[in-house]
Amino acid sequence: MRVERLVTSGTFSLDGQTWDVDNNVWLLGDDDQVLVIDAAHDADAIAAAVGERRLVGIVCTHAHDDHVNAAPRLAARTGAPVHLHPDDSVLWKLTHPAATPDRALADGQIIRIGDSAVHVLHTPGHAPGAVCLYVPELGVLFSGDTLFRGGPGATGRSYSDFPTIISSISRLLTLPAETVVHTGHGDDTSIGAEAPQLEDWIRRGH
Repeated sequence: MRVERLVTSGTFSLDGQTWDVDNNVWLLGDDDQVLVIDAAHDADAIAAAVGERRLVGIVCTHAHDDHVNAAPRLAARTGAPVHLHPDDSVLWKLTHPAATPDRALADGQIIRIGDSAVHVLHTPGHAPGAVCLYVPELGVLFSGDTLFRGGPGATGRSYSDFPTIISSISRLLTLPAETVVHTGHGDDTSIGAEAPQLEDWIRRGH
């Protein structure tokens, strides 16, 4: 089982504003099967990265348009189900009013891929239905936009809340310090690298 990273480019739009963004699309799998985490911008590029492998699922860490805009097209092309936490349905409908995710994510759920167990952690704050995906066998966490190198994801837009994301991140700090964090944008980090600043925010109640 291995982790592969694909960077795709496009835009993120919310609250009447639009920004250019580069997104990390993560593939977790082996030579036979793979799970896609966040189908962003370019279904063709993601399908090329999947190659001849069986795509077992498309997991959305949250439903901001830059993380889900390619999901229905990739699903239609491959037959893979789209997974989303139902609390993000309102955001999903802003991008895909005529489509519905195939499966609902839930806190504590386990998604199997090969011999690995992907643990779903509901981590609202950046978005109501935001999730992180923890794979203990590999020592990795796919954090979406909940946690980045340098701190938590943005909470200054609709459907987001800073105290809520800090509460969610407090759950992540219980993971082993050496856990590698694969983020939704930008470079990797680790739980241990982010813990000192985050613990200070939690202590101060911010």
